[in-house]
Amino acid sequence: MAAPPSSHSSLSPPEIPMQLHAFNRLKLVKSLQQHLSQNNLPILGIILLQGGEEKTRYCTDHAELFRQESYFAYLFGVREPDFYGAIDVGTGDSILFAPRLPTEYAVWLGEIKPLSSIKERYMVSMTYYVDEMVEVLQNMCNKQKKSSLFLLQGLNTDSGNFSKPAAFKGLENFEIDLSTLHPIVTECRVTKSKLELALIQYANDISSEAHVEVMRNTKVGMKEYQLESMFLHHTYMYGGCRHCSYTCICATGENSSVLHYGHAAAPNERTFMDGDMALLDMGAEYHFYGSDITCSFPVNGKFTDDQSLIYNAVLDAHDSVIAAMKPGVGWINMHMLAEKVILEALKKGSILIGDVEDMMTQRLGAVFMPHGLGHLLGIDTHDPGGYLKGLERPKEPGLKSLRTARQLEEDMVITVEPGCYFINALLIPAMQSSVTAKFFNRDAIRRFEGFGGVRIESDVHVTANGCKNMTNVPRKSWEIEAVMAGGKWPLH
Repeated sequence: MAAPPSSHSSLSPPEIPMQLHAFNRLKLVKSLQQHLSQNNLPILGIILLQGGEEKTRYCTDHAELFRQESYFAYLFGVREPDFYGAIDVGTGDSILFAPRLPTEYAVWLGEIKPLSSIKERYMVSMTYYVDEMVEVLQNMCNKQKKSSLFLLQGLNTDSGNFSKPAAFKGLENFEIDLSTLHPIVTECRVTKSKLELALIQYANDISSEAHVEVMRNTKVGMKEYQLESMFLHHTYMYGGCRHCSYTCICATGENSSVLHYGHAAAPNERTFMDGDMALLDMGAEYHFYGSDITCSFPVNGKFTDDQSLIYNAVLDAHDSVIAAMKPGVGWINMHMLAEKVILEALKKGSILIGDVEDMMTQRLGAVFMPHGLGHLLGIDTHDPGGYLKGLERPKEPGLKSLRTARQLEEDMVITVEPGCYFINALLIPAMQSSVTAKFFNRDAIRRFEGFGGVRIESDVHVTANGCKNMTNVPRKSWEIEAVMAGGKWPLH
């Protein structure tokens, strides 16, 4: 097999503005001050977060590639492990506590930076060593009188996991507040500043470019992991993106109906064949801020009639949702819109029979799109804040998988990722059900055995009057065919 042609890029990694994190700290301080004032509480206290810790592979000394804990990254932008960070709620002053490195560090890992260098790099008010932290915090608390340490502890409604509050020897000597900080800082992360949007846009730009390169260089007979490798190479080689936002999904054929394919038990290793569809869900991360893009296309570069039917059903849903997005629109309504568009297309293509409204009532859309329409995006691929306190998760099929049920707000970034899949574990029970069996054209369904599925995903910024699609890849079937035949992108 001939090696794919070498790629290039018109992009270059942008400078990383530490003002971004100073702004995030100010945003949090103002929000916390407002909360305390509204509850007739003194505007006192110290926010304290513990950064991520370096981990080794099981019992070995092999250090895994470190990535900072997301809340700590949001507020401080620190890329090194084992830091703590504090913010004075009253003044907004910020402190970083750095680990005191042993002299051997300079031999094995490089220059030991002085505290003054850390202060300057991360634009904080003060820097100390971690072993000085208890004394510094006690002095701050004594000056404020009866002030609390606001620690981060709370439920991530997307994952079901809890944030880890800062822990250190001597913590028991402080007054601790474990309930106030998490919902406030999480809500701060929901809407993005211009500086954050610029990083998310860059992650989208380099990832979009990489998707196009993969699409252009895909050939029948390759392995799925070769597509993953091309994407990772491009985003790192040309984009400076050492981290991916998540594990790449490079699914072809029937694998494209496995929603989270690419995990350890299914590691993107199939050899794909002529006639297969590919579903590639891959996004790069730059300075913690990520992207999440999915492209679906025929591996031989030409859509069949059946591939066009399913692909255009999903594309119409994708485009209909983006056209309807603006502040105040409910995300559940957007999910239902996507479902309806797909069901109407499947009926028009004679795959389904009957009344589409009846199908919606019976939740038939969840058989073909069991996942939610999209999720908040930022420092995490599934950014937190999808469910405010008191906002219940829907319980109906499909809707229960929604990662948020909020109304859209200006400066949210959210993914739009409708899909249509032929998953036996869902199709067979639905075709056997006395309630939903009447909707299926079984002869047509048989044509799609082993088809897999189609997903189309873009990252969308909600603006004051509508939205902006931050992703720039071929979407129309003729655009995909032109690019896969060697055409430039953008085509004009």
